[in-house]
Amino acid sequence: MLILLPPSEGKAFVGAGHPVDLASLSFPELTGTRERLLRRLDALAHGRESTALRVLGLSQRQSAELERDRTLLTSPAAPAAEVYTGVLYDALGHPTLPAAARRRVDRWVVVTSALWGAVRLTDLIPAYRLSGDTTLPRLGKVSTLWRPPLAAVLPDVATQGVVLDLRSSAYAAMWQPTGEIAERTVTGRVLQRRPDGSVQVVSHHNKATKGRLVAALARAGGTPSSLDALAAAVAGTGADVDLVSPLNGRPGRLDIVVPDL
Repeated sequence: MLILLPPSEGKAFVGAGHPVDLASLSFPELTGTRERLLRRLDALAHGRESTALRVLGLSQRQSAELERDRTLLTSPAAPAAEVYTGVLYDALGHPTLPAAARRRVDRWVVVTSALWGAVRLTDLIPAYRLSGDTTLPRLGKVSTLWRPPLAAVLPDVATQGVVLDLRSSAYAAMWQPTGEIAERTVTGRVLQRRPDGSVQVVSHHNKATKGRLVAALARAGGTPSSLDALAAAVAGTGADVDLVSPLNGRPGRLDIVVPDL
């Protein structure tokens, strides 16, 4: 099984450790694109502050975030599971998972990242600031830049088993399963049941629900071998599910309906 997650906007600053070693990251085929982005982001962060803030979508009060991009190659690196913070990763609770569940998560999850392209939770990375919908000077839109290299790499990660895509739209734009892989893929959508029985798309608690879902699947053990089995496994976590099967080479959808967020 492959679970696709977005990164978090917030990143934990690591106090000590060695800098990032690009050669040690998963998916070494992405190194060339990573280097291009690192050079461009470094130049942006060391240039005019007002320009960097505008490009990165930061306010003046967030100017300290630029320091992360100014020191990318010298700042300490830590496992992505520790660097990525925020609602989804707090709810996932990677450090608190039992050892077997943590191994499953490490094996299942790939995070699509604006800077690194794709990383495993065990990859050592520094804190950084770059979003998937950013347009960088001379390089263009980050999500567009990543499409060709990820299209060459991620299909090899999804050669068998189901794919559960829990990414937000900015990161889903970096790679979309096609062909035979799409027939084994569902995009997870979180909904909440209203008192009258109808459902509504969740926004505020969407990330937390996805994080808890991944943790629950890992704790449950086993690896779903089909989309029906995945839907049953999600239902086993206490949610109501509605599986819309893939059609015409496009991924399906898994609606995850929760009564209480």
